[in-house]
Amino acid sequence: MSQAVLQVENLTKRYGEVVAVNGVSFEVMRGEIFGILGPNGAGKTTTLEMIETLRPIDAGRVVLDGIDVTAHPQRVKKIIGVQLQASSFFDKLRLTELLSLFGELYGRRVGPLQLLDEVELREKAQAFVNELSGGQKQRFSIAAALVNDPVILFLDEPTTGLDPQARRHLWGVIKRIRSEGKTIVLTTHYMEEAEELCDRVAIMDKGKIIANAPPQTLIQQLLLNGFRKERVERLANLEDVFLSLTGHSLREE
Repeated sequence: MSQAVLQVENLTKRYGEVVAVNGVSFEVMRGEIFGILGPNGAGKTTTLEMIETLRPIDAGRVVLDGIDVTAHPQRVKKIIGVQLQASSFFDKLRLTELLSLFGELYGRRVGPLQLLDEVELREKAQAFVNELSGGQKQRFSIAAALVNDPVILFLDEPTTGLDPQARRHLWGVIKRIRSEGKTIVLTTHYMEEAEELCDRVAIMDKGKIIANAPPQTLIQQLLLNGFRKERVERLANLEDVFLSLTGHSLREE
């Protein structure tokens, strides 16, 4: 793993008397998938939005690929890709037209079909967004976030609301994007997802990071502290049954 591409130091956000993000610090290394986990209201999305220049930083410092986010927000916007929990697109443009338009906003000529290949949507190139399934919309929003060839790709709960096949398929897309050299920061509520995808995870609660390590390291630390489950984990769960009965192949209309 190479040097840190993202450095977050004592990041803080207040809303009146409420401290939503309270002195958060962490680093993301170039080429890794870094997860931010936590219950609702823990400060995950607010933290990402400050890093992405979408929300003002009250205190602390963020340096992204050597650029101070507060001092040079426009420079930062040019080198990041952001996939939000909910995205809206022009509904009268086809997918290829949308990607070309987004590229022009960055002053870039993009290859729409190559971007659609990246997220396995070439067959939908001439479709409109409202004709896509939920999983396809999520994958297209990732394609849109890649138009500027970003240094870091931010994914905010990318698989929320997807069925098991679509969720696991999107995991494959995320892994492939990372394998091509991208750094990815994601938030998720799915612990299995974090364990499957992330090289390291930061666990947030009440605006603070309370743990930061590879998933397996955190699991081993818990076991060494004497943790034992009240009942033995089953070798299969209901999702395994569902996928066994319905198949792993993606169902798309």
